[in-house]
Amino acid sequence: MKLIVGLGNPGLKHEKTRHNLGFMIVDSLLKDFYPIKQSTWREEKKFQSQIAEINWQPKKGDEEKVILAKPLTYMNGSGLAVSSIAKFYKIVPSETWIIHDEIDLPLGAMKIRLGGASAGHKGVESIIEHLGTDKFWRFRIGIGTQREKVKGKKIKAIDEYVLGEFSEGEKGKAREIIKRATKSLEDALDQGLEKAMNRFNTK
Repeated sequence: MKLIVGLGNPGLKHEKTRHNLGFMIVDSLLKDFYPIKQSTWREEKKFQSQIAEINWQPKKGDEEKVILAKPLTYMNGSGLAVSSIAKFYKIVPSETWIIHDEIDLPLGAMKIRLGGASAGHKGVESIIEHLGTDKFWRFRIGIGTQREKVKGKKIKAIDEYVLGEFSEGEKGKAREIIKRATKSLEDALDQGLEKAMNRFNTK
């Protein structure tokens, strides 16, 4: 069994922001798997999350149950949701995949990796704290096209950037990276993470 979590903030106010890229990608994955009318999330208060379950049949091997989640704790509390879901379903960190935005990668870039520091991402930081380990998989999705415009300024400037919506000039590339990240998840489920890393990691 695997747990795939898209990070973001709940509510219409945050729906289209850069920081919600994780939500957008797991939404896309669910829509790829089920017809639109069936691709619904259910709110689980005990997990403080929206949850969906799919049974994934890889090209080789046995069918596997996959839990998709969107924490409703706001970004800084993501670890509360992830740890409660993982504990309930008995999913180990190495079978937990976290999809999140990454300001230190340019828009359109992607890095799949196991473990490592949070690099200042509050959602990842919270998950490390609550799981008690950094040994979970991250799908780091770049949003940092304009990093140079906020580098060296107050943290508030970075917060405003990640909590802002994609500009008109960025929306096309954002749609492309959502499709690419969705495909990377599907390939990782089908063929394994190593092959997905070789194919999708930005050089």
